[in-house]
Amino acid sequence: MPATVNADECSGCGTCVDECPNDAITLDEEKGIAVVDNDECVECGACEEACPNQAIKVEE
Repeated sequence: MPATVNADECSGCGTCVDECPNDAITLDEEKGIAVVDNDECVECGACEEACPNQAIKVEE
């Protein structure tokens, strides 16, 4: 299952965007949160490990 973002916890810092090896995450400038492209996410977990707020999860 692709990564999911908890909008209440996401600060929009962009760390996950920088860490994603597949460029599957972008920042929604209007909402100020990360957004995952489910078609591009390979469920590697790099974003989950990098997030300082633990706002992004990769579920099995």
